[in-house]
Amino acid sequence: MRFTKRTALHGELTVPGDKSISHRTIMLGAIAEGTTEVRGFLQGADCLSSIACFRQLGIEIENTPELVRIHGKGLHHLQPSKQILDAGNSGTTTRLISGILAAQPFTSRITGDASIQRRPMNRIITPLRQMGADITSEAGNGCVPLRIQGRPLTGIHYTSPVASAQVKSAILLAGLYAEGSTSVTEPYLSRNHTELMLKAFGARLHVDDTTSTIYPDQHLTAQAISVPGDISSAAYFLAAGLITPNSSITIKHVGINPTRDGILEVCQAMGGTVILEHIQDTTGEPTADITVQSSSLKGTVIEGALIPKLIDELPILAVLACFAEGTTVIRDAQELKVKESNRIDVMVENLKAMGADVEGTKDGMIIHGGKPLHGACIDSHLDHRIAMSFAIAGLNADGETKIKGDECIAISYPGFYQDLQMLY
Repeated sequence: MRFTKRTALHGELTVPGDKSISHRTIMLGAIAEGTTEVRGFLQGADCLSSIACFRQLGIEIENTPELVRIHGKGLHHLQPSKQILDAGNSGTTTRLISGILAAQPFTSRITGDASIQRRPMNRIITPLRQMGADITSEAGNGCVPLRIQGRPLTGIHYTSPVASAQVKSAILLAGLYAEGSTSVTEPYLSRNHTELMLKAFGARLHVDDTTSTIYPDQHLTAQAISVPGDISSAAYFLAAGLITPNSSITIKHVGINPTRDGILEVCQAMGGTVILEHIQDTTGEPTADITVQSSSLKGTVIEGALIPKLIDELPILAVLACFAEGTTVIRDAQELKVKESNRIDVMVENLKAMGADVEGTKDGMIIHGGKPLHGACIDSHLDHRIAMSFAIAGLNADGETKIKGDECIAISYPGFYQDLQMLY
């Protein structure tokens, strides 16, 4: 795709369903008793990988754009897959399903694409082994392919070195099958969609500050779920509305879970006009209509407990920082190095190509804003969040911006370019 400078963006839109929540509806629906119905499910490649894997494990899943039905078989009635499970590009699928498979009475193998085969899995292998799981990296490098021989598990109290919802969720899901309680303590609170959904499905779970504890249960009960719009997908339009002149954009029915709303905090701290309306909280996942308007922004510091609340939004926040006066510092974000790409290196490389004053650090970036950007040929490294971030940068840069490998947006937002063009 090619992008040129815009002088205004206007309109309202609805972004696709939350990716994190969509994954979890499939997994909990599969091991619940009864039929779980999901509206607003994200039809992106990552979530479709979760569907494919659970179908291979014997779960009937009906998938239409309007409604997904998961015919659950309960905790103990998954079937061994005849083929290796393929998680595609999805780290969520890979890590969360491993927690469930660790307790099944059969052997499973799971792999993924070239990107997943570089992403660290020791962060789940270590705690699952402490619970008694037989899980190994077949290449011996701490990455997929993984071989999981199901075994009886024992509850543990695990202190995680990283604030990661995927790590926490893998352990809590394994804890459903363990003897005794299972607890996870994080350095900071990561997104809590798993805890909220486990409670909704009937699991016994207790949360105390950054510690979540689950108790083994006999069954989960199917639910009807409406998935809110993904704030990570809304983030690109939030940034576009703030930095593009003469603009006003409204994104409808966006999830504003307090473990995910860090981008709203940062935009407001930078002086952005961000208006929340029609706030609702009927299912434990609060939502709002969010309107942003062109604003004069100033640099800020993004660090510490904020990082888990906006880890996926840091690429677009780096773009936003280029249009703010003063310096923005992103630190404590070393997790960016082990996403679909090394997002620190890739953002620095591409922002510099557009003329930004930016430097990478061991755990983030320092961005000196206010320097005009110019068009460039951007290498997305097949990372969907990089591609979408530079689409927004391209709309605010002189000349033409071309994005290489932009088809990767199908991972989380297949209709992104069409929705963006609606605002022109």
